[in-house]
Amino acid sequence: MFGEAFWVSLAFIVFVAAVYRPVSKMMGAALDGRADQIRGELDEAVRLREEAQTLLAGYERQQNEALKEAEGILAHARDEAERQAVHAAEALEELIRRREAQAMDRIARAEEEATAGVRAAAVDLAIQATRKLLTSELDEARRAKLVDDAIGELDDKLH
Repeated sequence: MFGEAFWVSLAFIVFVAAVYRPVSKMMGAALDGRADQIRGELDEAVRLREEAQTLLAGYERQQNEALKEAEGILAHARDEAERQAVHAAEALEELIRRREAQAMDRIARAEEEATAGVRAAAVDLAIQATRKLLTSELDEARRAKLVDDAIGELDDKLH
């Protein structure tokens, strides 16, 4: 009545029924474990993403602060450069005025020395002319007295 195919089919059904419950529980547990692991990995990924966004925002804030600080440093450097340029121009003008005053003093001294030299040469020439004139026209005693008087007068005028 029951053939071999029946008994094999029945044995297969009993086997599948006996194995189905523990295997389905193991597969469910494995799938639940895998789902929990995936859920944990997703939660970790979300947490890492939020942390990365927080770090990115912090770095962007630091970058903006650094840019503002760099702009401030550049502005200060420009101001300092302008101040130094003004100071250098003033110092140059003062140096030019001092050099000009020194040159004018040197010119005045040279003029004074030249005038004194010309006066001395004129006095020497006048003395020589007077001596020649006196020696040719006057006698010896009178000549000496006049020469001494003339020299005395010239010395008085020069001093």
